[in-house]
Amino acid sequence: MNRRPSSKLLALFGFMLLASTSRAAEGTPLHIVIVGDSTVADYPAEHANRGWGQYIEERFKPGTVKVTNLAKPGRSTKSFIAEGLWKKAIGEKPNCVLIQFGHNDSHAPDKPEATDAATDYKDFLRRYIDESRAIAATPILITPMVRRTFDAAGKITEAQPPPNRALGSYAKAMKEVAAEKKVAIIDLYTSSKTLAEKLGPQASSELANKQGDATHFNEKGARAMANLIMQELPAVEPELKKLLK
Repeated sequence: MNRRPSSKLLALFGFMLLASTSRAAEGTPLHIVIVGDSTVADYPAEHANRGWGQYIEERFKPGTVKVTNLAKPGRSTKSFIAEGLWKKAIGEKPNCVLIQFGHNDSHAPDKPEATDAATDYKDFLRRYIDESRAIAATPILITPMVRRTFDAAGKITEAQPPPNRALGSYAKAMKEVAAEKKVAIIDLYTSSKTLAEKLGPQASSELANKQGDATHFNEKGARAMANLIMQELPAVEPELKKLLK
């Protein structure tokens, strides 16, 4: 049976449409805020690391999109909130929020940033979604990309972690929350796994910030992740499609 949208939901959609129309009329850039960890963050030119968040704004027509990248190394869904970084992100009053966490959530349970994939990780993600929507921002979840560790057959593998600690468990949990909350999601875990296995161990190592680092990226690697995200972002947030270069 078809159900009519609630008046509250219609009012929210109407407000977001009005805000979009007003922004276009005024020539105000659409504002994207990015939250996440070291694989997402901005870095100074002299640093070896690069995060994919550094390479998003350049994909849009000049002046149409403003990106504020608030991702910080070492943060999880829990610690990003605890340190006041999420409050800062909401204070930016963005139109859209890109949310990628998981790597640090999956740390050992005795670490202060750690969360459990099946419980508090999901709860924190729900908070990000609800509080984004409360300010009429569109939340978009992004699953954590794989760690580039390979088995003898050249396939991405994970060590045998305790229950709910494998990075894939966090990607799965995020997709479950996205379905539950009816929020857009970009499955970077799956697309980065496909890319890494296509490249193989040797070529994948060329994406790393330093030899032996299977998690972090140099510019080539960060741009590769940004490319994967941009392949899906205009589809999950159609308003962005017309702003692409």
